[in-house]
Amino acid sequence: MDKNIQSIYGLLGKNISYSFSKTYFTQKFKDLHLENCSYLNFDLQEINQLQAVLNKNKNLKGLNVTIPYKQDIIPYLDSISDEAKHVGAVNTVKIVEGKLAGYNTDIFGFETSLKLVCNETNGLALILGTGGASKAVHFVLQKLGYDVIFISRKAKGNNILSYANLTKDSITSAKLIVNCTPLGTFPKVDEFPNIPYQFLHRNQLLFDLVYNPPLTQFLIKGQKKGTLIKNGYDMLTFQAEKSWALWNS
Repeated sequence: MDKNIQSIYGLLGKNISYSFSKTYFTQKFKDLHLENCSYLNFDLQEINQLQAVLNKNKNLKGLNVTIPYKQDIIPYLDSISDEAKHVGAVNTVKIVEGKLAGYNTDIFGFETSLKLVCNETNGLALILGTGGASKAVHFVLQKLGYDVIFISRKAKGNNILSYANLTKDSITSAKLIVNCTPLGTFPKVDEFPNIPYQFLHRNQLLFDLVYNPPLTQFLIKGQKKGTLIKNGYDMLTFQAEKSWALWNS
């Protein structure tokens, strides 16, 4: 590490060499002439390796948190924002004098990005996946007045259907379908959520939290049926800027 580096930020996740964050913040530091700032990838096989990261990087000021640690990191935090506590997922950590404070900027990122392409404030929304990012999406959609159904590999209760149980009516009646799974992410670009795409129509929006590649198979299949589509790049940018604001507040 360069001895002139005074502030370290980074991304915490697993198998994150593809990630946008390091490139984004490295360029941001360059644009702002912040020569004393550095952004690192902390690619951990287990969340219990976090303490070693903290011990080794005494100038660590903030972390972005991605799959699969948005929920696993919570027990390691000294405090957590009300929003992050409500959704049960953290994607941003601010570190001050060794104390870790958790936030969820996915909420801001998703809501701001969604409003770029959709002014709907109600209707049925399907959320594909039940991981940490899906919780932020659910929070936003509930706030906007949507009825929300999660789609997962296993059905559970009234608001989590299995992919196998998806019907024509389930698909056609949805105004919005949000992919919160990593399916389709580079390099596995041929993967996609297993929904009945033949029932999609032009009065729907498909939103994919995946940003690499920009056009996933999920979005391509929707585009072929005339749906409006949106990838996760703007959401990622908005949440990154919100993280930066929190780290510097």
